[in-house]
Amino acid sequence: MGTLFLIPNTLGETALSGVIPSEVMRRIASLRVFASENPKNTRRYLKQIDGTLPLDEFTFLEVNEHSTPRDIEACLPYLASGDVGVISEAGCPGIADPGAELVALAHRHGYRVVPLVGPSSILLALIASGFNGQAFSFNGYLPVKSNERTRALKNYERQSALENRTQLFIETPYRNLKLLEEMLRTLHPDTLLSIACDLTTPGESVRTLPVREWKRQPLPDLHKRPAIFLFYVPQPNHRPK
Repeated sequence: MGTLFLIPNTLGETALSGVIPSEVMRRIASLRVFASENPKNTRRYLKQIDGTLPLDEFTFLEVNEHSTPRDIEACLPYLASGDVGVISEAGCPGIADPGAELVALAHRHGYRVVPLVGPSSILLALIASGFNGQAFSFNGYLPVKSNERTRALKNYERQSALENRTQLFIETPYRNLKLLEEMLRTLHPDTLLSIACDLTTPGESVRTLPVREWKRQPLPDLHKRPAIFLFYVPQPNHRPK
């Protein structure tokens, strides 16, 4: 029986040596079957890892948001005969990523699953925010409709206050500014808001301020920039004076 390896990817244009451990790159180079959202991008990534790899001899399985359960199950015979690597488009597979379905299937059939070390934008944003790292929730995407999104933000803010919980979100990059504007209209002035953009790349920025301070300055340029949004309601003894 093979092993399913969960392979980290970069978060943007950055040197592999800065974010992918050398031992992980050696492990990746030893595999010959890969499941990913976009085989073309996977080939490009593997070339970066080792330009001598015989990619034409590799097997690339497409696993994306359009894959059916039958499509996912079609990966099982490859695991039955050897190791398979799952690669996300960015960061670590299985988080906001269709590869999670293949991971679940592997567990159901008793295959070993091994996560490899690499960058996670969610965890990097959390540790850089200064917010509570013991109780936090990654909530993915908020509703698209404005009234539903406002309601969701208020609910998550109440949960943060009641449970001392950090709330994390992502958005399609071209809608980042709209989400930020909605947060500034909806959240309490004392709520702390952190925005982490282009993590691990030369353009990286992480900034945490109370909502009232964000409102007093020009908004950051977030257009088409990969970003993580976090907010946290400080507990009574930690509120700004």
